[in-house]
Amino acid sequence: MPEVAPIVDPGTTPDAPSAPGRRRRGRTTLLIATAAVLGLVAGTCAGYLVQADREPTRLPSLSQPVVARAKGPGPEPLSAAQDHRVKTDGDLRKLLISRPKGTKVPDWAPEQDGWLDMAAYAHSLKDSDSAFGRLGEAEFRRGAGVSWNMGSTGNTQIRLVQYRQEENLSAADRASNWYVYRSSGEWSLPGASDGTVYLFKPERKAGYLPLYKAQATASRGDIAMEIWIYDSKPIPKSKIMDLAKRQLERL
Repeated sequence: MPEVAPIVDPGTTPDAPSAPGRRRRGRTTLLIATAAVLGLVAGTCAGYLVQADREPTRLPSLSQPVVARAKGPGPEPLSAAQDHRVKTDGDLRKLLISRPKGTKVPDWAPEQDGWLDMAAYAHSLKDSDSAFGRLGEAEFRRGAGVSWNMGSTGNTQIRLVQYRQEENLSAADRASNWYVYRSSGEWSLPGASDGTVYLFKPERKAGYLPLYKAQATASRGDIAMEIWIYDSKPIPKSKIMDLAKRQLERL
């Protein structure tokens, strides 16, 4: 019996055969992502439940056990040879070398009873007004000095200037940063890393004797040492060097 062809409605189109091996991925990917999110949520909830059932961890005590005080005498205070502040916090004038016998104190000496306040010290420097402001910025604490005249034209001045040094190392800065004009030679001062001795060319002016000058600067801790020698005749290097060494030893 002959086969009869199926009747096809003209308003419809038969399904086209699917390509071999092709699958729909959208639904499967969505299911996997949803399962992963649910797994993370479940794991987090389980972690909170486990932590909630545990006993709270005890924190260490803030108070510390009391340490028994040692008995017996305490250590001896450091001597002046071991602690320089034993010297420098005392009477600063006692650290100055003594005025040589046979010399006279000049009437114009800036120090009063050996003490040198900031105004008197600034007045003895060039540009005293600006020097006063700079000393304030450098944390000037106190000063001491001794001056003497030798013969009719010789003069010596020694100053010890102490700084608080809360912000800067002012004593070392002062010793290292002198503006030296017309120097004819300079030498290191033994015993101080920043110590220097200077000799200067003579200053000559018509109608006046020549003026010779020698200078020594150094610092020790919070104290700046400054020495000047003036004379109408040449000043030997050995003279200013010896004086500076003796003064430095007292610091």
